[in-house]
Amino acid sequence: MLYLKSFCFNPFQQNTYVLYDTKGTAFIIDPGNSTTSENEALKTFIEEKNLAPSRLLLTHAHLDHVLGNRFVFDTYGLLPEVHPEDEFFIERMGQSAAMYGIPCEQSPMPKEFLSDGQLISLGAYQLECIHSPGHSPGSISFFIKDQKVLISGDVLFRESIGRSDLPKGNHATLLESIQRRIFPLGDDVKVFSGHGPSTTIAHERSHNPFLT
Repeated sequence: MLYLKSFCFNPFQQNTYVLYDTKGTAFIIDPGNSTTSENEALKTFIEEKNLAPSRLLLTHAHLDHVLGNRFVFDTYGLLPEVHPEDEFFIERMGQSAAMYGIPCEQSPMPKEFLSDGQLISLGAYQLECIHSPGHSPGSISFFIKDQKVLISGDVLFRESIGRSDLPKGNHATLLESIQRRIFPLGDDVKVFSGHGPSTTIAHERSHNPFLT
């Protein structure tokens, strides 16, 4: 059995996820923790569940999704894994933080990169990396077929979609990613987004004003 714990962190109200199995193997996905209390909330949960984080995965590398990268590295020794086209945002993390007036600790740079179609094993389960650009050029959605779960980052939200007016964003590309890469996964797939509540592909196909 896989479990998914979500935290709402930082001024952008970003969803940080811990994905883990019954044996305690865990992945941290998009750590947005940026304060001492947020760091403690993440660490306390991991300790209480006796989890052993083994990978730090990023759906993309916008500032609000990587603010906790340094803490995760310092605490668990994990380097971020991201699509190579989003390394740009990690390199410029300090500039982004200054623009928003948010303090940050510079993330370590990735040594391993994610690619479209890559399968990542967490115990008996596999996450498929689905390249879904548009919000950012390297956006990756993580699909767990056996659980009918998609961690979509900022590609698809409940009755909304990700912004495309940020650097390197593209609205037409984002819509194509959703229609061609996300919707075919199946109406019964539950979607856990980078912000806001979860949804399903069926609900978005019928109710999302950007896609209907």
